[in-house]
Amino acid sequence: MKKGKRYLESAKLVDRTNLYDVNEAIGLIKKTASAKFDETVEAHIRLGVDGRHADQQVRGAVVLPHGTGKTVRVLVFAQGDKASEAEAAGAEYVGGMEYVDKIMKENWFDFDVVVATPDMMKFVGRLGRVLGPKGMMPNPKSGTVTMDVANAIKDIKAGKVEYRLDKTNIIHCQVGKCSFTEEQLADNFNTLIGAIIKAKPAAAKGQYLKSVTLASTMGPGIKLNTAKL
Repeated sequence: MKKGKRYLESAKLVDRTNLYDVNEAIGLIKKTASAKFDETVEAHIRLGVDGRHADQQVRGAVVLPHGTGKTVRVLVFAQGDKASEAEAAGAEYVGGMEYVDKIMKENWFDFDVVVATPDMMKFVGRLGRVLGPKGMMPNPKSGTVTMDVANAIKDIKAGKVEYRLDKTNIIHCQVGKCSFTEEQLADNFNTLIGAIIKAKPAAAKGQYLKSVTLASTMGPGIKLNTAKL
């Protein structure tokens, strides 16, 4: 794929043979972000695990101290008091079967995160095929299947991000926006990487952090020195 002029100019600032420390990498990301919009900063973390084995799965969620810089729309499957609780906590959409039908029949996806109370999972389970590939299926490990819907919504709105391995054993996760200060981005990244290191499966052997790259939406990837993480 042909790279644009801006990208090529930005890429000149990055030494591809060098492994940067976190603060240097973040400084470079802010210098190389040249788009006219506020670019998202993402971490791409390759792990020394085999996600095909259940005992080597890495999945969880963490609240970034400075949020993601993104407005998150929450859909909650709940009824009765829990539905009222979800509405009071600021969920954009709250309901039951009507939203299952809306997603299935209308291909409706005007939301970013799905939360469900355990009793509603019998309905939400029908959405596995559509929500699963998008990484939106509620899961107890990420705190999105819970009776404490108010706290779940509060954490999501505060900047909770879910991390999980893809098929190539890489975790892709946003850590903020280019408009954040370098300190805010470093805090967010260190919180994320700390959670992933803590989630290391007992069955994982050898080097756990294989490679870590930071990049803005339109900018070049900047490789980190994993020995310093």
